[in-house]
Amino acid sequence: MTEPLLTIRDLSVAFHQGGKTSLAVDKVSFEIGKGEVVALVGESGSGKSVTANSILKLLPYPAASHPSGEVIFKGVDLLNANEKVLRGVRGNDITQIFQEPMTSLNPLHTIERQIGEILELHQAITGEAARKRTLELLNQVGIREPEKRLKAYPHELSGGQRQRVMIAMALANRPDLLIADEPTTALDVTVQAQILELLKELKDVHGMSMLFITHDLGIVRRFADRVCVMTNGKIVESGPVETIFDNPQHDYTRHLLAAEPKGSAPPADAEKPIVVEAEDIKVWFPIKTGFLRKVTDYVKAVDGIDLNLRAGQTLGVVGESGSGKTTLGLALTRLISSKGRIAFIGTDISAYSFAEMKPFRNRMQVVFQDPYGSLSPRMTVGDIVAEGLAVHEPSITPEERDRRVCDVLKEVGLDPQTRWRYPHEFSGGQRQRIAIARAMILKPRFVMLDEPTSALDMSVQAQVVDLLRELQAAHDLAYLFISHDLKVVRALANDIIVMRLGKVVEQGPTEQIITAPKEDYTKALMAAAFDLKAIRSKAVSQ
Repeated sequence: MTEPLLTIRDLSVAFHQGGKTSLAVDKVSFEIGKGEVVALVGESGSGKSVTANSILKLLPYPAASHPSGEVIFKGVDLLNANEKVLRGVRGNDITQIFQEPMTSLNPLHTIERQIGEILELHQAITGEAARKRTLELLNQVGIREPEKRLKAYPHELSGGQRQRVMIAMALANRPDLLIADEPTTALDVTVQAQILELLKELKDVHGMSMLFITHDLGIVRRFADRVCVMTNGKIVESGPVETIFDNPQHDYTRHLLAAEPKGSAPPADAEKPIVVEAEDIKVWFPIKTGFLRKVTDYVKAVDGIDLNLRAGQTLGVVGESGSGKTTLGLALTRLISSKGRIAFIGTDISAYSFAEMKPFRNRMQVVFQDPYGSLSPRMTVGDIVAEGLAVHEPSITPEERDRRVCDVLKEVGLDPQTRWRYPHEFSGGQRQRIAIARAMILKPRFVMLDEPTSALDMSVQAQVVDLLRELQAAHDLAYLFISHDLKVVRALANDIIVMRLGKVVEQGPTEQIITAPKEDYTKALMAAAFDLKAIRSKAVSQ
C-alpha cells in the first residue's frame, strides 16, 4: 500500500467563548492518497470547513483548540508543527481556495500584484516572467481578455471572475494538496465544468491531491474518488463515490441525496395582467481613456432586450458571469439608468428619477445574492424587516408595525420571537428567509431575485424554492429570477431568457429551452447542468 499524502486521525476541534466550550468537530478520521480527490459533504454547520482549516492551522487560536487528533502530511504532524514549518507548507505544498473570494482578495491591490506576490514569495519569479505566468494562469481558469484584467481590482470583477482569480492564485505553485472549500459556488455551470476539468487535468498531470468541500452532490459524483459525509461534527459515512451514491447506508446521506429543488412553475396564463414590460433595454458603460478621459468605447452590459412578465409568473434569466443578468434586473427596477421603454403595472417609468420612483418601490422589491452582506449587522431582525414600513407607511402605529413583522416572519417560516436577534445568529438559509421577509412585508407586485439560493446547501435551496413558490401563489407575485443554477431555474421559471455578452441568445418556455435548445451556447449551458439524454427520454415518456 502506498503511504497516504495526508492522514487525519481522531481530529477534534473545540471553540471556547464566554467560559463555554463547544465541540465543532468530534474525532474525525480520513486519508487522502496521492492524486486522489476526497469530497467532504454536509450541510452548513456540519464541521466541513472547520476540519479543512485545521489542516493548515488557520482557525482563530487560542479560541480554537484540538482536544485530540493528528494531521500527518508527508510524515509531519502539522498540528504540532512550529510556525516555520507551517509557513513552508502553506501556499506551497498545500494551498486553499475559500468560498467567498471578495473577503479573500485584497481590495487595494490589482489582480496582477496579488498573483505576482505569490510567485515572488514562493518561486522568486518577478518582472516579465511573473507577468507571463500570471497571464497563463488567468487563461487557464477562463478569464476572458486577461491582459485587460491585470490592472483590475477585485471590485471591478464579477463574483465568478473573482473566484477564478482565487483559483489561479491557489494553483500558481502547483501544490501537492489543494483544499477547495466550495470553490464553484459562485460560478456558472459552464465555468464550473471548465474549472473542474482544469482541476482534473492538473491532478492527472501533476499528481495533485484534493480535499473538495461542497454541498453540490452532482459535482461530487462527477469529480471525486471518495466521499465523506459529515453532520454535527462527525463523519457518518464514507467510501467510494459510486458506493455512497448507489447504496447509501446512513439516514443523513439519504436525506442529502434526496434534497434538491423539485416541482415546476405554475402553467403560464396569458390572461394574467402584465406587471413588467420592457422594450429595447440598453445599459452601456463608457470606457474612458487618455489624459482627457475621452470616451473611446462602451461596455454593452445589456444590449437591446425585450421582455414581458405577468402576475403569478417567473421569468428565469440565465447565462455566464458578466453576461448582463444582474444589470438587466437593476435596469428593470430602475436602480441604474438605462435606455429603452420600461413599463411597470401600465406606467412608463423609463425616465423616472430616483425621487419619482419612490412611490413604486414598495411594489418593486429585490432579494440579493448574499443575505449576510445585504442585512445590517447592527440592526435586529425585527428592525431590518420593518425598515421599509418606516419609509413607505410611516403613519402606522408601532403595534401595527410589530404585528406586520411577526406575520411576515411566520409566513417565511421563522419564529417571530427571533425578531430580537441579529443576522449573525442565524444560518445562511435563515438569513435568506429574513431577506425575503423584508421584501414581502411591503406587499410587492414584482420581486427581482438575484441568485437567492447560490450560497445555500441543497436541502436549504429546496426549502427556499418551495417558500418562493408558496409566496408567489399566495400573492400572485411576478418574479425575475436571476441564477446560474439551472436546476433551481427549472423548478421555478415559466420562461427562460439565455443571455450572453448583454444580448439574448435564446428565449422561450422553460422545458423547451432545457430539453430542446437551438443555439450552441444554450446547448453548452444545458449539457453542463443536466443529463440531457435522461431529461429528453423522460419528457417523451410523459
